[in-house]
Amino acid sequence: MSAEESLVQVRDLVKHFPITQGIVLQRKVGAVQAVDGVSFDVRRGETLGIVGESGCGKSTTARLVMRLLDATAGEIHFEGRDITRLKGAELKAIRREMQMIFQDPYSSLNPRKTVGAAIGQPFAIHGLLEGKAERKRAVQELMETVGLNPEHYNRYPHEFSGGQRQRIGVARALALKPKLLIADEPVSALDVSIQAQVLNLLREMQRELGLTLIFIAHDLSVVRHMCDRVAVMYLGRIVEIGPGDPLYDFPRHPYTGALLSAVPVADPQLRGERRELLSGDVPSPANPPKACRFHTRCPKAQELCSQEDPPLQDKGTGTEAACHFPLAREELAEIGVRSAR
Repeated sequence: MSAEESLVQVRDLVKHFPITQGIVLQRKVGAVQAVDGVSFDVRRGETLGIVGESGCGKSTTARLVMRLLDATAGEIHFEGRDITRLKGAELKAIRREMQMIFQDPYSSLNPRKTVGAAIGQPFAIHGLLEGKAERKRAVQELMETVGLNPEHYNRYPHEFSGGQRQRIGVARALALKPKLLIADEPVSALDVSIQAQVLNLLREMQRELGLTLIFIAHDLSVVRHMCDRVAVMYLGRIVEIGPGDPLYDFPRHPYTGALLSAVPVADPQLRGERRELLSGDVPSPANPPKACRFHTRCPKAQELCSQEDPPLQDKGTGTEAACHFPLAREELAEIGVRSAR
């Protein structure tokens, strides 16, 4: 994908958190490999979904792209410019173009600040709309845009419900009219009845503002509803990536198949079919398996899987998968993948 087609290009992104011992010397004895060699592109105006088990590196990847964390290695290109090592005024200018919605609407807002102050903070940080009346008008317009009563400008976060707080987070993220919006589990802390409202709001804002969206979630049905393409992460690496429909209808990586097999089924006629249950626990990211990281839990693993790390390659169905022995179509019904459609 060319730089003209993509807004974000991530290449061989790595983030290792050091493990230390000792109170004074803090000697390094290892590292947690939270993200280890992740590469992907995000086209202008599209929504890329990132899915995987807890601890696989989804949120860390999002924070690296946002430059809330510094990468251990790799490159992040935004509109063709490498932003990995930017600092100071240059980094501040880039951050006007990219914003983030955090997972927890309760902890992402300062309880001592009014909603108006929270939504208006981006204007203050970047020196925009310095007049108090002008800033108040802009904040109230944002509140109205996301479905909040603008008259509640002076209320505090504890006076709002969870869904309303997440709308406040959306309003704050949209204040500077960014080009890239990263939504990190934006509805996981909300009641099911509220989730659809927030998701529909995000889609509406994306259409109206031409946003490019990176959407992180556990719920595979939500990801299919929201995203144009999907990246599946396991233990710090992307194991499969591609357009939503091919990936959901014909997953090639056994881990993707296991995730889709675990989706709850509403149809009573399909509830009795066998599920693909993964054996064992996720290995420690401080000591991941050699070669293919999934081979210790993979039902199709062979000797080659513990010796050679499979590259991410096109498997002929529209998706790229990192697997030596990808799933065949006849195997999908056996593990119940058809129920995820």
